[in-house]
Amino acid sequence: MMATLLLNACRTDDQIVYMEDEDTGVKAEETEVVGMYVLCEGNMGSNKCTLDYLDLSAQDETIHYLRNIYAERNPGEVKELGDVGNDIKIYGSQLWLVINCSNKVEVCRSSDAKKIAKVDIPNCRYLAFHEGFVYVSSYVGPVTLSGDAPLGQVYKIDTLTHQITGRINVGYQPDELCVVGDYLYVANSGGYRGPDYDRTISVVNLKTFKEERKVDVAPNLHRIRNDRHGQLWVTSRGNYADEPARLLWLKLTSDGGLERGGALDISVNDLCVVGDSIYYIDATSRSSGIIDVCRHAVVRQPLTDAAELSKVKMPYGIIVNPNDRDFYVMDAKNYVSSGDLLHFRADGTFDYKVRTGDIPGHAAFLMKPKKP
Repeated sequence: MMATLLLNACRTDDQIVYMEDEDTGVKAEETEVVGMYVLCEGNMGSNKCTLDYLDLSAQDETIHYLRNIYAERNPGEVKELGDVGNDIKIYGSQLWLVINCSNKVEVCRSSDAKKIAKVDIPNCRYLAFHEGFVYVSSYVGPVTLSGDAPLGQVYKIDTLTHQITGRINVGYQPDELCVVGDYLYVANSGGYRGPDYDRTISVVNLKTFKEERKVDVAPNLHRIRNDRHGQLWVTSRGNYADEPARLLWLKLTSDGGLERGGALDISVNDLCVVGDSIYYIDATSRSSGIIDVCRHAVVRQPLTDAAELSKVKMPYGIIVNPNDRDFYVMDAKNYVSSGDLLHFRADGTFDYKVRTGDIPGHAAFLMKPKKP
């Protein structure tokens, strides 16, 4: 059943996309995961970034998928979310959304996605949290391919006041960043400066909020994640010439430094670390796999339903339930129209599929509140 819920606000200067509630018909089971937010990027320049929500709470007998909830929850926002959703994370009771080309970070209540604050950051990219602060990578300059593109920066924001408390230079066009202990690791891409891409990870001491060093890794870095064995996993998109895309791992040292580990000759579009496994997908080859972080090897395919996988046109994002190991694949399709969210059970068998906004690429689980 498809129900369309009308907005209360009247806006004549923008095309309003109304929220839609789709009943999947799949029985909902009460677990620690009560829902999942899906940030749909929207094609650059289209101003069509939307926020969807998968209701897993079991308040209804079945699982529901709510498309474009931000506009319905925040009717006073004239242009809704904006241009290109780039990252989404939950920290405590707050939902943080990076809207790249609109040069802003939106902060909402995680319980219902109602807006709390907005932080203006130019060409913002990705988020990481540590001890009451959020760190946001920024390309700083405009969206322009140029050898003169400036160094990127990392902004530091207080999660209580939502005020910027500092910023530092890192490498060129920094993308993902992650925190291990008191150190922040930033994957610098140099994406605007090709073929002269950046090759480094910036190591930032969070106690002093200063870049201590840069470590040469590979050209055009993108994703960076840590596992529980003191390793960082970082994706390189290569230089599109003589250096191919790879997935690399590095060993963390006691002083926050990095030692080269090794590399897998695979292209990775997105990945999710759960326990000793990395689930990954590649949009270029439309492939996927599970990597054992101890053996540094692809051990198996996560999807056992080959027929359903063959229908995925552009696997763009993946997220794995940390408790039950069931997982979701986001299909961007043709990048200009609605995508799909596919759910697979822990054994890799297909469960159900729903239609999303344009270019679903980022997601965050909403967990059941912990009892005091």
